[in-house]
Amino acid sequence: MAFTMTEGNVINCTISHEIHQYLFSSVYILILLIGVPSNLYSLYHAAVQLKQKNELGVYLMNLTVSDLLYLASLPLWLQYIFQDDDWRHREWLCQLCGFLLYENIYISIGFLCCISLDRYLAVVHPLRFTSLRSMNAAWLVSGIIWLKEIAVGVVFFHHKELSQDWKNQSVCFEHYPMKRWEYPINYYRFTIGFMFPLAILSISYLCILRAVDRSTGTQPDQKTRIRQLVSSTILIFLVCFSPYHIFLLARTLLERECNFITVIFNYYHLSLLLTSLNCVADPALYCFVSESARRGLYRAIFKPVARILCCCCRRGNASPSNPTTGSHEVATNKKYGHQTVTLLTHTITLNYIKTDTLRKNSNLITQLDDKTIIPLSVQNTSQSDKCVDSDEKLSCMIAMKEHGIED
Repeated sequence: MAFTMTEGNVINCTISHEIHQYLFSSVYILILLIGVPSNLYSLYHAAVQLKQKNELGVYLMNLTVSDLLYLASLPLWLQYIFQDDDWRHREWLCQLCGFLLYENIYISIGFLCCISLDRYLAVVHPLRFTSLRSMNAAWLVSGIIWLKEIAVGVVFFHHKELSQDWKNQSVCFEHYPMKRWEYPINYYRFTIGFMFPLAILSISYLCILRAVDRSTGTQPDQKTRIRQLVSSTILIFLVCFSPYHIFLLARTLLERECNFITVIFNYYHLSLLLTSLNCVADPALYCFVSESARRGLYRAIFKPVARILCCCCRRGNASPSNPTTGSHEVATNKKYGHQTVTLLTHTITLNYIKTDTLRKNSNLITQLDDKTIIPLSVQNTSQSDKCVDSDEKLSCMIAMKEHGIED
């Protein structure tokens, strides 16, 4: 690597950008092909969550919008790469693309924290802080996150982001060595933008898992979905954002000459590439939140693929699946020394049935601590089994009431 003494807004180090031409171009194309349709699909289900007045949908929708804005900038980055890292557009477009890149990183981190905290309050403190889990609170927090990142991003528009390299080409959003005005911004990114959210995610993650394991009223499938949601949230955070911030801190502390840049350049850019993968990973969160999203994904992708592989479709032999709902929440509270459970929305499979051979009906009676489940009658007919309540209306919902405890 050669070192040249230059002045002005010129890169002082001679750097090979081969990693951009070979790796970045193929990964960016793959991200566009997968990220655009998956995020549009996620945006639709976010709208469904909003109609259901689910505050979690607010965070998921904002996360999706952030991903789509960054995906909109990828065609310009691809053109830049295909032109051998030579920016041929106006400088404000370079500044905008760089802003969208960093906006996506830190807005994604912010909303991943919001999702984790929302699940923490729902699972660990289900009967408290209800105002923090309202739609108004979710919109307010979302607005604060966007305004904070836009305010930080304005800094980039006060500095020139196009530099001349040793081939006299315009390089966008890269300074080698790093400029002095970047140091405080990078320290802010590492501490407030990365370490503080990491602490929030880690603490809420551990508290959620402990609360789920101790819960006696939460069904096993609900526990699995909660674990998957919080685990995937922190996994996306660690895989997509941790390497970049580690190398960013290393550059800020140690980068003073071109020899260091030679060693770290490829590793730093690989970590930057990982941040783009969150646009593909974020839509997976919907599979742990919405039952309809999972069913739609199954119908759109997995079922057609299975049919193609099997070369045939079985008709008329499929057994009905267990009914489910789009959202399950269980609130627990201790009252008079007893653990009480409120099942907000739930359907079950009838496993324990006592059959009355004379009436040809089946009665289901289940006892859970101090809760008594109202009996349901299951009429056995030649065509199908039906769940009926005391009014002879079809129903498979279980009504629960407290037994032996007076307010």
